[in-house]
Amino acid sequence: MKKILVLIFLFTGFLAYADNNQILIEEAGKLYTEGSYDRAIEMYEKVLENGFESAELYYNLGNAHFKMNDLAPAILYYEKASKLNPSDEDIQFNLAVANSRIVDKIETVPDLFYERWWNSLIFTFSVDGWAIISLVTFVLLLVVTLLFFMVDVVIIKKLAFWTGIALIVISVSSFALANQKYNSFKKDHEAIVFTPTVTVKSSPAENSIDLFVIHEGTKVEITDNIGEWTEIRIANGTVGWLKGVDLVKI
Repeated sequence: MKKILVLIFLFTGFLAYADNNQILIEEAGKLYTEGSYDRAIEMYEKVLENGFESAELYYNLGNAHFKMNDLAPAILYYEKASKLNPSDEDIQFNLAVANSRIVDKIETVPDLFYERWWNSLIFTFSVDGWAIISLVTFVLLLVVTLLFFMVDVVIIKKLAFWTGIALIVISVSSFALANQKYNSFKKDHEAIVFTPTVTVKSSPAENSIDLFVIHEGTKVEITDNIGEWTEIRIANGTVGWLKGVDLVKI
């Protein structure tokens, strides 16, 4: 009886938690429609503080910041939304528009053809999508395996055998893609510059050589950390050091 009461209590608490977040999101949506973007941001941030996140929530936060011309946080939240749902055209479009407004126009180093192919394959589906494909193909593999051992017809056994081989390849590959995409999502190796103007150094020291200047809103890759200093790589492949306080991780 006690266990049942505990489960009821937990379930009731979960429903209240979900309802509270939904109320905050709806209120934020109304404030956004009314043009109260700063108050909408406060509502959305309360939802984040509650531990809830989604591509739609980050997208809405990005839109609210963009409306206030806060490009760095707008790009940050669009990037977060893109991580959760990279195939969403609205997210990608708004991210491109926001990036077109920042000062730095850095030419991206093109990936090698196999890197482009692999990355394109990874982002064809979400983590859940690849996981479902892996699970479904594994179940089909079990069915085909049973068919192979239970049927005595040679043609069917051959068909079941080669179908099983193909399903093994698909299942293992989709699981590997799901795992790689999940690991990529969890890694905090990318960041957005939040300081209006930053001078990037040749080494982690104030008296080191000035290499180049970047501005707020620019996306960088984090490659190393030493104390308060962070080594970054920009889109054209150039590497340098700046202070970690100038960045917010995606």
